[in-house]
Amino acid sequence: MQYEDVKKSLSNTPKTWLITGVAGFIGSNLLETLLKLNQKVVGLDNFATGYQKNLDEVQSLVSAEQWQQFKFIEGDIRNIKDCQHACNGVDYVLHQAALGSVPRSLADPITTNETNISGFLNMLVAGRDAQVSSFTYAASSSTYGDHPALPKVEDAIGKPLSPYAVTKYVNELYAEVFARSYGFKSIGLRYFNVFGRRQDPNGAYAAVIPKWTAAMIENDDVYINGDGETSRDFCYIDNTVQANILAATTTNDDAKNQVYNVAVGDRTTLNELFSSIKSALASSKVIYDKQPVYRDFREGDVRHSQADISKAKNLLSYAPQFDISKGINRAMPWYVNSLNE
Repeated sequence: MQYEDVKKSLSNTPKTWLITGVAGFIGSNLLETLLKLNQKVVGLDNFATGYQKNLDEVQSLVSAEQWQQFKFIEGDIRNIKDCQHACNGVDYVLHQAALGSVPRSLADPITTNETNISGFLNMLVAGRDAQVSSFTYAASSSTYGDHPALPKVEDAIGKPLSPYAVTKYVNELYAEVFARSYGFKSIGLRYFNVFGRRQDPNGAYAAVIPKWTAAMIENDDVYINGDGETSRDFCYIDNTVQANILAATTTNDDAKNQVYNVAVGDRTTLNELFSSIKSALASSKVIYDKQPVYRDFREGDVRHSQADISKAKNLLSYAPQFDISKGINRAMPWYVNSLNE
């Protein structure tokens, strides 16, 4: 498997990586994997949506020697000087920092724009000027907008349905222009509903899996927007980490200056998801016997989402190892432990 070969090669010849948004859910998982591969890592975060506790947990999971290979910069991608400082001497950039959430962008489009567009442009400029070897960024399945076809194929998108979707589409446009104008190539990864350990269950903009998991553990009501037949392509965090590392290290020139779906190529309805989480928690001795509470559909949401991942398989050798069932079974013990602390 290509991913195993890449990990072995990295362990033998360590590189220097920059992870923006390193204290967040995806960023901290990337950090954990890279430190365990004995890489040097620079992390940038302003703690807007990330947490010190995520970094503390990673520190507890790696050796003291590995942790010493991590340099943290508290800074903001909206500040070009912070971006330049972070990119200095870096081989590979994994740009994860963003303000996520469709509802948040509807409530506050200006801050979403400043972070996701101005911040992204700062990072592109800083990466270009530092002559980094590769630049991989978090794109989004929200870019597909109102395009009705399933599964979603990278070159067929519709009109955006939220300010957040606009910002992530603009990222792709800027990346393409930087390749054309400056020869600075990058890779965008369109994430589909990533979930797993360290994904925050709290707050108004929490994602569905951590939110429902916390509710079940605390025996609170679980709310389903719509009739529960809305479906998503849920992608376990370890698949996402794999995609980032493969994208960052690819030597295939045809694979660069592209966007890829990062998912498993399957669909799960919210009703099925409810049953799946409930069942997995039961294995951890958490019994939830309430029925879900149905309410109105959420503004800006698409009805169905499913990825075609053949492009990532063909050009990046991406091979997701976790379907939703395996992912949920791996994630639940973490939530049970962390929410009972």
